[in-house]
Amino acid sequence: MAMNAKDEQMRWRCSLRTSNYLLSLLVIVLMFSVAEAYDPLDPTGNITIKWDVISWTADGYVAVVTMNNFQMYRHIMSPGWTLGWTWAKKEVIWSMVGAQATEQGDCSKFKGGSPHCCKKTPTILDMLPGVPYNQQIANCCKGGVVASYGQDPAAAVSSFQVSVGLSGTSNKTVKLPQNFTLLGPGPGYTCGPAKIVPPTTFFTPDHRRKTQALMTWNVTCTYSQFLASKHPSCCVSFSSFYNDTIIPCSSCACGCETKTCIKSNSNQLNSPGINTPKKDNSPLLQCTHHMCPIRIHWHVKLNYKDYWRAKIAITNFNYRLNYTQWTLVVQHPNLDNITEVFSFDYKPLLPYGNINDTGMLYGMKFYNDLLMQAGAYGNVQSELLLRKDERTFTFKNGWAFPRKVYFNGDECKLPPPDAYPHLPSSSPVTARLADLQHQLAPAVLALLLIFLSW
Repeated sequence: MAMNAKDEQMRWRCSLRTSNYLLSLLVIVLMFSVAEAYDPLDPTGNITIKWDVISWTADGYVAVVTMNNFQMYRHIMSPGWTLGWTWAKKEVIWSMVGAQATEQGDCSKFKGGSPHCCKKTPTILDMLPGVPYNQQIANCCKGGVVASYGQDPAAAVSSFQVSVGLSGTSNKTVKLPQNFTLLGPGPGYTCGPAKIVPPTTFFTPDHRRKTQALMTWNVTCTYSQFLASKHPSCCVSFSSFYNDTIIPCSSCACGCETKTCIKSNSNQLNSPGINTPKKDNSPLLQCTHHMCPIRIHWHVKLNYKDYWRAKIAITNFNYRLNYTQWTLVVQHPNLDNITEVFSFDYKPLLPYGNINDTGMLYGMKFYNDLLMQAGAYGNVQSELLLRKDERTFTFKNGWAFPRKVYFNGDECKLPPPDAYPHLPSSSPVTARLADLQHQLAPAVLALLLIFLSW
């Protein structure tokens, strides 16, 4: 009996250890998953999808769906967003304005007018520009392209109207859609559950009367680069005026799994349709050691008495993709003293209040806001003029190079810190002169004192 009790106690201790281990592992996994959707340079950035029920119908409701991009530097580029969800009951979409479902589904049970979509899990796309006016509403029909909030707040929104049937006809009987998904245009976004919020208020055109939605719910979607791709999509190289060594992007910085690439001098580049995008948006990269679609080069160019200058060059190595409304985010401690930016627009980002070490650069409209595909015109350049802060400024230990670099919202791969261009050591002649000066200083001082005493 004593042995059985001891065995039982041992089993209990082992079970307790196992439970504690599994609990710790679960906490770590949860922390990791949350951290991956957190951007330290844009901690509050997200896409909020708002449903405003504006009227009830005989078997459902009419809602205006508005997608607000509150991300400071991550936009949705062509071919645009794709939105999906799962109906809670047996709802159908009778009609849409400003967007359309990709499939109608099985609507055979309807004897009269046929619904726009009968699928349990509809997939919605924005309409293209130029559709008839009776199929448009405000902020629709941009091909799914949505600007970042920091670059163009007025264009950081997309809307459509949907008429839903076979659903509830009051606040108490409506069931919220579930399992929202968002592609922008590729993977990376995770959407939370729909939550009822206070109804949205609207002003009449003359701003003399205020109305409100009958019911409103929000869906919040956050982006994770880890979910979007297992490799970075850009890399960074360095150079400086004080060192002849050019520090290239790391080898295979963006992965080397790509089976096909084209050399910059290949005759294939003259083939018709070589720059035409594919339906799956697969890239056609120039053959490089880093195999990245985008390279950012930072060159420490000049040193003045009170200022220093850096040059930035962005190069596109993708033959199938133009980057419209591109953004570049740089984190550097001297950005609080930036004096002038040439050829690019610039906006400081202040995610943590008074810490001004992060800035967003983007192209000027109709000048260089379009980064062309790989080739002779596939690059844009700018220079930054920064005022020195005597308390922090130095060229030692790679201080003049950025801490983080993002292109279109994705963090780029930096060279390893021990590879940064370093200041040249003093020459032997300079060193001997310095030693001689140090040795002669006492003698010179003694002679000066003798001279003054005469």
